[in-house]
Amino acid sequence: MRQLTVGLTAHVDAGKTTLAEAMLFHTGEIRKRGRVDHGDSVLDTNEIERSRGITVFAHQASLTAGDTVFTLLDTPGHVDFSAETERMMQVLDYAVLVISGTDGVQSHTRTLWRLLEQYHVPVLLFVNKMDIADRTEPALMQELQGRLSPNCIQFDTDYAAVCEQAAACSETMMQTYFETDTLPQAMLREAVAAREVFPVCFGAARELSGVDSLLQILVQYTKEPPRTEAFGAQVFKISADAKGSRLTFLKIRGGTLRSRDTLTYQGADHTEYSEKITGIRFYAGAKYVSADAAEAGAVCAVTGLSAAYAGMGLGCCGNTGEARLTPVMRYRVQIPAEIPVQTAVQHFKLLADEDPQLRTEWDARSQSLFVHLMGAVQLEVLTAQVRARFGYDVTFDSGAVTYRETIAAAAEGVGHYEPLRHYAEVHLLLEPLPQGSGLQFGTRCSEDALDRNWQRLILTHLQEKTHLGVLTGSPITDMKITLMSGRSHIKHTEGGDFRQATYRAVRQGLRSAESVLLEPYYDFTLSVPADCVGRAMTDMQQRDGEFAPPEIAADTDTAVLSGSAPAAKLNDYASEVLSYTKGRGALTLSFGGYRPCKDAEAVIAASGYDSDSDTENSADSVFCVHGAGFLVNWAEVPQYMHLPSVFDAPPENDEEMMPEPVRQISALPSASDEELMAVYERTYGKINRENRKAMRRNKTAELQENVRVPAPPKTEYLLVDGYNIIFAWDELKALAKDDLSHARDRLLLMLQNYQGYRQCEVILVFDAYKLKGHGREIEQHGGVSVVYTKEAETADSYIERVSKQLIHGNRVRVATSDGLEQLIIMGNGALRLSAREFYAEMQAVTGRR
Repeated sequence: MRQLTVGLTAHVDAGKTTLAEAMLFHTGEIRKRGRVDHGDSVLDTNEIERSRGITVFAHQASLTAGDTVFTLLDTPGHVDFSAETERMMQVLDYAVLVISGTDGVQSHTRTLWRLLEQYHVPVLLFVNKMDIADRTEPALMQELQGRLSPNCIQFDTDYAAVCEQAAACSETMMQTYFETDTLPQAMLREAVAAREVFPVCFGAARELSGVDSLLQILVQYTKEPPRTEAFGAQVFKISADAKGSRLTFLKIRGGTLRSRDTLTYQGADHTEYSEKITGIRFYAGAKYVSADAAEAGAVCAVTGLSAAYAGMGLGCCGNTGEARLTPVMRYRVQIPAEIPVQTAVQHFKLLADEDPQLRTEWDARSQSLFVHLMGAVQLEVLTAQVRARFGYDVTFDSGAVTYRETIAAAAEGVGHYEPLRHYAEVHLLLEPLPQGSGLQFGTRCSEDALDRNWQRLILTHLQEKTHLGVLTGSPITDMKITLMSGRSHIKHTEGGDFRQATYRAVRQGLRSAESVLLEPYYDFTLSVPADCVGRAMTDMQQRDGEFAPPEIAADTDTAVLSGSAPAAKLNDYASEVLSYTKGRGALTLSFGGYRPCKDAEAVIAASGYDSDSDTENSADSVFCVHGAGFLVNWAEVPQYMHLPSVFDAPPENDEEMMPEPVRQISALPSASDEELMAVYERTYGKINRENRKAMRRNKTAELQENVRVPAPPKTEYLLVDGYNIIFAWDELKALAKDDLSHARDRLLLMLQNYQGYRQCEVILVFDAYKLKGHGREIEQHGGVSVVYTKEAETADSYIERVSKQLIHGNRVRVATSDGLEQLIIMGNGALRLSAREFYAEMQAVTGRR
C-alpha cells in the first residue's frame, strides 16, 4: 500500500473541515458525519474549536482509497492561525486547496497558494459550495486560472478534455499530445507531482457532491515520493494529551521507527539529548491507536522526547528553515495578582513549546511578560487555553505591532573579547537582502586564518540568538551575515570567547551601518456595496494603503478593493467597515511581509529604546593592556582591532571562499647567520654598532602609530556580592546559620579593613531583604558603600549595571563565585574575583595589618 500525507487548507469558512468529514464518511472511516456548526465534527476536537466553529489546531485522520492510505491533515483556515498551517506544509506530499464557490479566490487563498509554491507542494483544488454558488464552473475556472495559475485544469470531466487542456502546460506534453492525440495517465501523474498541472474539481461537501471525483483524482494522479532507507523524520508539532504527556508529532521520511528505539538529537538549547521512544500513536481526531512501529511515509505522535521542537529534523533529516509567516502583534500579559509571575511565565512557555509562533518575551526592565501573536482571534483562543489548562484568567493590553530592522548598505562588524587569559576576534560582513529574505549566514573565512571548528562555532552563535536592531530593539531581518575573518589564541581562547566576540561584532556592525525600520503590512481584500466604494478608497488612502482600481460586479452591485496597507492602521478597521456598510461589507486580511516604515521617526521616538543602555546587547569590545581588560567604545574599535578591515582587501567574488589546497614547496638550502650577514653588508654596506645594544628591543619603535595605549585607570573599584561571599566563606557561613545580620556586620568590618589597606572604592551589595515595596538604599560605613537593592532587584543585576557604568577609565573588579555573573561582568570589561581568591587576598591584608 502507498502512504501519502495530504493537507486540507483553505480560507476560513470555505468548508474545509466539512470536506474532510465527507471524505472520511465516503470511505467508511466514520459512520456518521459531524457538522462544524453543530459542534460535533470528528476533527475539531478542542472545546474552543467547537464553540467558535473554526479550526484552530491541525488535526489528522486516516482513510484508505484504492491502493493508497491517505493521512489527512486538517489545517486552520483563519489568518490568525496561519503559522500552524505553514508548519503542516513542511510535511505534506500533496495539498487540497479548498475554495468557496460563493467567494472565489480571496486574499488569504493567495497567501496559502504562495506558501505551497515556496514549499514545492503539489496542489489539487476543490471548489466547494457549488450547491449555493451564483457563479458557473467556467466563470470560476477563469478566475482560478487568472488569479492562481493558468495551469489549473478541470479534471472532473471526460479524459479527452483533460488531456487537451493539460497539453498546453508543458512542451513535453504538447509534443506527446500532437503525436498520439492523448496523454498517458503516468505523464499526467508526473506533471501533477512536478507542479506543472493543478487538477480542479467542483462539488458540495455537505451534500457529498464531488467527493468521489476528488478521491479518484487523489488515487489516480498522485505518486509516492522517494523514501530513504536510513531513518529520518521531521517534527512538525508539539502537543500534550489529556493526561499531560508530551506528544511529538513526526512525519517519517525514511526507514522505520520502532518503540523503544533510542534517538540522539540536539535540542533548542543546543544540548545533546539521547532519549528512548516510549510509545507510538496514530491519531484520528481525538482517538488514537498505539503501534510498535511507524514505516516511511507515516504520520504519528511519539512519547519520550522531552526537548524536541517543531521544525527539528531527526536521523538523516535536517532542520527546516525559518517560518515565513510571523506574528505581527505584541501584547502585554496582565497576570492576576494571586498568580506568581514566574508560574505564569512557565505556563506560557509550555504553550509556546506547542506553538512556536506564540513567542513569549520576558522584559526584565519592566518586569512584564509579552506575547507575540497574529491577531485578536488568536488572543481570544489563548485566553481560553490558559483558563482551561491552568485555571486562571489573564487579560491583555491593546497591543502594538511588532517591528523589524534591517540595513541600507553593507557594513563591517568587529567584535573583540580579550579580558585577562581570554582571546577572540571576529570580523563580519553585514549585507542587506531583498524584502522577505529573512536572515542568512555563511562564511568566506579561510581555514588557514581560522580553524574550521572555530568557524562552525561562530556560525552557531550567529544562529542561536535573536539579534536586536539599534533603532527600537526589534529583531533584525532581510540580511546576510558572513564571517570574513577571525583570530584565536592557541592557549587562551575558549568557546565562550567567540560567543562574546560574535555577539559584539553583530552589534558593532549594526551601529556602524545605516539602519532601516520595517513595519508589517497586510494584503487586504475589501468588499463593499458599490455606493460605499468612495468611502472605502478614502479610508485606505488615509491609512497609507496602496490598491488597484476597484472591481465592480454589475450583477451583485458589489465593489472589491484589493491592495496592501500597514498593519498598524488596519487592526480596528474591520468593525468600521461593518458599521458604514450596515453589515454588507467585509474586510479580509493576510500577512504581506515587512516593508520600510512610513513614520519611522515617530515610532523610534515612541519606543524609547537606547542602544547604549542595552547592556545585554553591547556593541563595545574588550581589549587587554598591562594584564587588565578595558572596554573600548564601538566607534573606536577599528582603531584597536588586531586584524585588517574586510574592506581593505575585498574578495574577488561573492561566492563562499573554500580553503585553498596546501601547496607543496620544495626545500631550499639553508644559509648560516654569517653568510646572511655577509650578503647583507655587500648589498647595504657595513653595520657599525655595539654588539650588546644590537639585541635590545626598541619598545617605542614597535608601537604602531594607529594603536592608542589607554591611560592608567583613574580609580579602582571593588564590587562585592554580599550573600554570595557570606555563603562561600566558612567563617561567615557559620555566623549566618545563627543570625544573618551578624554575618553581614562581620563582612562589613572585614571590608572596612580591606578598604583602608588597599585604598580602593568598595561597594558591598545585598539582595532586597527588607519589607515588600521598599526602595533601594545606599549607606556609608567606614569608607564602604553598602547597597540594599530594591524589591525584585537582584544583586547580580545591580552589579552588572554598575560595573558597566564604572568601567570607563577605571579598574573594576567584582568578587563573586556566580558563574553566570562572572561571564557577564567579564563581558563588560570588569575583572572577576572568585570567593576563594578574594578570601586569600583578605587573609593577606589581615596578616599585614
